[in-house]
Amino acid sequence: MSETVTLLSILGVFLLGAMSPGPSFVVVSRIAVAGERRDGLAAAVGMGAGGFIFACIAVAGLTALLLQVAWLDILLRVAGGAYLMWIGIKIWRGARDKLEIAAGQQGRQGSSRKAFVRALLVQLANPKTAIFYGSMFAAMLPAHPPLWMLLALPPLLFCNEFGWYAIVAVTFSASRPRSLYLRAKPWIDRTAGAIVGALGTKLMVEGLRAVR
Repeated sequence: MSETVTLLSILGVFLLGAMSPGPSFVVVSRIAVAGERRDGLAAAVGMGAGGFIFACIAVAGLTALLLQVAWLDILLRVAGGAYLMWIGIKIWRGARDKLEIAAGQQGRQGSSRKAFVRALLVQLANPKTAIFYGSMFAAMLPAHPPLWMLLALPPLLFCNEFGWYAIVAVTFSASRPRSLYLRAKPWIDRTAGAIVGALGTKLMVEGLRAVR
């Protein structure tokens, strides 16, 4: 029973982590507004896949290696920060561009795949997420966790991430939130671009400081 409680506690902590605002929320909500609902759900799958990968890394103990090998941590911070900065600049520069809303299947081949890949890359771009996974596993897992728990965590954490971002996708693909976004698009995009860019800059600065 205590092992089940431990598992549920871990899932609860990670759900709260997923729900905290950040670049993942920005990207999924924008994809859901600009595309069809299926594009937003594809982005949610991408976020879930990122969570699954980080959980597998943590279970395999590779997060400890990341913490011990300084140059690898620095490289990931700088590369991830640069990618988030690029996303932020792209959102900011497109703030005044008119957003073409998807009206159907025609001419949108591959849009869901692109949404999935973009969301997955944003999720993987932040090495702090990998460290969060590793540190939470170290803090909350029992000293000798049963094999079933280690095998169950990655798919359950996929469901955690996907479930939350699916709610975000469904909400922002609805007509009212979409119309509100379109009316305030320049200001929302500039704010979102600034937030994502600032997070990327912070990651890069932390990585470059660690070189000294």
